[in-house]
Amino acid sequence: MASQDVQTAARTIIVASLNPVKIAATVQGFSEMFPGSAFTSRGVSVPSGVPDQPLGDAETLQGALNRAQRAREIEPDADFWVGLEGGVLEEAGVAGSPKLVQSFAWIVVIGRSRTGKARTAAYYLPEETAKLVRDGMELGPAEDIVWGKSNTKQTNGSVGLLTGDVINRKGYYVQAVVLALIPFKNPVLTFS
Repeated sequence: MASQDVQTAARTIIVASLNPVKIAATVQGFSEMFPGSAFTSRGVSVPSGVPDQPLGDAETLQGALNRAQRAREIEPDADFWVGLEGGVLEEAGVAGSPKLVQSFAWIVVIGRSRTGKARTAAYYLPEETAKLVRDGMELGPAEDIVWGKSNTKQTNGSVGLLTGDVINRKGYYVQAVVLALIPFKNPVLTFS
């Protein structure tokens, strides 16, 4: 049973990013969760309200929520507003070793009557990248330096580089978009 937010007529999705990977992942996630439904999408550039490289779950989730809310403010006639925010989390390493750095993202989907959110899987960054991130660099440019590439955040991303594209950035986000749509797929259940 589809919710009132997802109907058979084409629905408009506003993605709070101009990154083609994030837009494509969002559309694919919606299409997989609601086969047979029609969606149109467009990206908008909005600030996250958090640092360029969010640290920790709370800051990263807040960035995704802020993006979705700001997209709704500038495109109020759409049906869905989606914020995707990548973050990192430092954790203590073994005594005498550097802190470990995990990479992940939060996805927030705001609809007309409910909101969904989900977190991607997390993975550890190699020390070469982690050091640059700990020194204040964003993950995308840090990976570009380590791998000798440019603008990988708009293609396969860190996860694609590290897995040899077994999982690329788009695929990494699609699953989390699907999970963020659970409240829309299950309208008779209550989600906070």
